[in-house]
Amino acid sequence: MTPADSGAAASRLGVGVIGAGRVGPVLARALAGAGHAVVAISAIGEESRERAEAMLPGVPILEPEEVVRRAELVLMAVPGDQLPGLVSGLAKLGAWQPGQLAIHTAPEHGIGVFAPALAAGVIPLALHPAIVFTGTSLDLARLSGATIAVTAPAPVLPIGQALAVEMGAEPEIVSEADRPAYAEAVAAATEFSRAVVRQGVEALGAIGVDRPDRLIGGIVRAAIDEELLASRGGGETDGFEPPSGALPL
Repeated sequence: MTPADSGAAASRLGVGVIGAGRVGPVLARALAGAGHAVVAISAIGEESRERAEAMLPGVPILEPEEVVRRAELVLMAVPGDQLPGLVSGLAKLGAWQPGQLAIHTAPEHGIGVFAPALAAGVIPLALHPAIVFTGTSLDLARLSGATIAVTAPAPVLPIGQALAVEMGAEPEIVSEADRPAYAEAVAAATEFSRAVVRQGVEALGAIGVDRPDRLIGGIVRAAIDEELLASRGGGETDGFEPPSGALPL
């Protein structure tokens, strides 16, 4: 079965979302755009409720256990440290259902975190979109051409790949054993990039540059593009080489 075939077979699922942070509503909106129906979302706090209502107007905001009971596909977009307790708690409440697709978005976890739900017949998948989310519709454009790391049992890998494609992204299979290393690499790239930009902007601002963000943005984007080209076997680049003693970006 190809990812496209799996996507067709899994169309028009009722999607329930647990977590109305920056990730859940965006992915739910992307799935809705692919023909799925978002049936419910959980949201804690006023900001989360406002985001859910803005991104998914008309979708009921319910408690997590009720979201799970209503859904054929449960999307759990919560921080990784909260995920094990949430999966276990829902299992104790008897909320999980046989044949239900259960997906989480935490980079550090694979499908093992769903162990308490497997006895109920849940089909586990781990899908991590490798982008930085704003929690707005702008992220839908960021998903286009981005990569989603897919971890799942071999028989359902095509479903995970198809869902990634339906959200506009490219699937990349990451094994269960490699999820910790994957999460570490993603975190390092994110934090280092932020630190480099922050350092450069602060240094240029200190010497009176009017728009340090624009200047640093151009340099950083060009440097990243060249490095990524080289990593794909694009050979040596002939880009700008900063002189000795230049700003250490």
